[in-house]
Amino acid sequence: MESVRAVLVDIDGVLTVSWRPLPGAVEALREVREAGLAVLLVTNTTSRTRASIAGTLADTGFPVSAEDILTAPAATAAYLAEHCPGARCALLNSGDIAEDLDGVTVVDPADSGAVPDVVLVGGAGPEFGYEALDRAFGLLQRGARLVAMHRNLYWRTDEGLRLDSGAFLAGLEKAARVEAEITGKPARAFFEAALARLGAGAGEAVMVGDDVESDVLAAQRAGVTGVLVRTGKFQPETLRAADGTPDHVIDSFADLPVLLRGSAQQ
Repeated sequence: MESVRAVLVDIDGVLTVSWRPLPGAVEALREVREAGLAVLLVTNTTSRTRASIAGTLADTGFPVSAEDILTAPAATAAYLAEHCPGARCALLNSGDIAEDLDGVTVVDPADSGAVPDVVLVGGAGPEFGYEALDRAFGLLQRGARLVAMHRNLYWRTDEGLRLDSGAFLAGLEKAARVEAEITGKPARAFFEAALARLGAGAGEAVMVGDDVESDVLAAQRAGVTGVLVRTGKFQPETLRAADGTPDHVIDSFADLPVLLRGSAQQ
């Protein structure tokens, strides 16, 4: 690993579970910052805005502000502005993320006067019922583009694993015979946007995550060193079945400072 200048960090399952800090995570993030490394929290969370996430983390002791966070919704807004400016979007998501979808035109698909150009899929929740999914399927059949903020199949809460929108997305793709355009992790463009925010090259950065495919291996394909933590959604069988091998595997984010110091000494 080249000399590390930047650290990209997933939030859910790495720093927190159900928004409560994991043991040693607050102290480890402070240590990373005190070492002079640039830090950006990169998350596929689609239930909260950057400001809301920053406020919750800061209240529990994490040294972060909204400027230290890149969310999938924020990346999606930039993607839509570049690739389909002015598009009308039918949003299927759990949570209020309007603030991070700056410039995105969200319309009600039930309004016959505003036919959506894009079906925009965020994070799963009670909104992902049959009626909503069938409506999205109908829009796709009529030519709407399918844009998704991520492909996460599940996430970890303090009550166990919960199903996420990637499971529904796969069904929509197969039924409508389309392929979703992904804007958050594991999209390469998401990692490139994160590195650009920090002014760092891929070889100067590490990505720390609990999802071996979307966080770690996706980052490695973008040239970033991957670090998998055994917290959050981590499961040994998922690691064994993965499409590749993480550069590093550590027990938790609390172990990251030691890993970074060891790498710097090599």
